[in-house]
Amino acid sequence: QAQLGESGGGLVQAGGSLRLSCAASGVTFSNYVMGWFRQAPGKEREFVAAITARGRNTRYADSVKGRFTISRDNAKNTVYLQINSLKPEDTAVYFCAAGSWSTSQYLYDYWGQGTQVTVSS
Repeated sequence: QAQLGESGGGLVQAGGSLRLSCAASGVTFSNYVMGWFRQAPGKEREFVAAITARGRNTRYADSVKGRFTISRDNAKNTVYLQINSLKPEDTAVYFCAAGSWSTSQYLYDYWGQGTQVTVSS
């Protein structure tokens, strides 16, 4: 059974940094595109970043380009999201997901339960 587990969220001041991690089990991790999504209160879940199965290509939402970096370690079955220059509007629950090369949440098959990121101004 596939399981994804996020960690690394927390409360930070604007301008700060966090590194989110997502560990996978029960799936052949290196076969999957990995993505990060986020959902703020009262808003739809939105795409943040994705990385191809071998880590050769990445893509980002325009709102996070230059501040967020996605990476993966297939030997550890883990994907990361380095978040720098945090803004209050980055406050959300962050989810990792395994699926296909897409910005659409509907093309991701497996999801973690999310980790809360709160940015204070």
